[in-house]
Amino acid sequence: MDTQESKNFQELILRFSKETTDAGRQEIEGTLWAEYGIERVVFVLDMSGFSLLTRKYGIIHYLSMVRRMQLTTEPIVKTYGGSLIKFEADNCFAVFPDTLSAIHAAIALQLAFKSTNLLTTDDFDISISCGIDYGRILVVGDADCFGDAVNRACKLGEDVATAGEILVTRDAINTIGANLEFGLREMNVSVSGIHIPAYAIEYSSE
Repeated sequence: MDTQESKNFQELILRFSKETTDAGRQEIEGTLWAEYGIERVVFVLDMSGFSLLTRKYGIIHYLSMVRRMQLTTEPIVKTYGGSLIKFEADNCFAVFPDTLSAIHAAIALQLAFKSTNLLTTDDFDISISCGIDYGRILVVGDADCFGDAVNRACKLGEDVATAGEILVTRDAINTIGANLEFGLREMNVSVSGIHIPAYAIEYSSE
């Protein structure tokens, strides 16, 4: 995070931690939300099987798969109106203006990796899981994002969803209204003491 916007954000965060009065902290918090706060759909992609694949084939092998994942993911995210925030290890973080776009991108990505896996040997097959949530978050340029919706999307995409799954919080689904174009399987998820009402998206893998 080396842009001026990122530096300003870090300075405000540091000022908050040093501020000794409630009024002062409230003022800084208000500034942070005013400058960086936005309502968005958060999308988190996780590659499945990191520990097993790295142990079996080595880190270089897995890093080559991560790079292929990145090159496939970025254009698909952008095609569906998403903004790529960052790649971190074998994860992708992006934000979308609406939930349907994020779900369509997730389905497209699942199908894209299924197709590319037909061209690779089993040891290079890429499988992904996705988590999606909606809420007010802090977005720092194109460098990072923070907030409850980010945390919950991470929990769903990394800790709960299995390979091929797309999990979406109830809050995100509720923003769609009656325009559902796919099936939903209700789930009650609890991770690290956090209860997350969510749905698994039912889509055709053909």
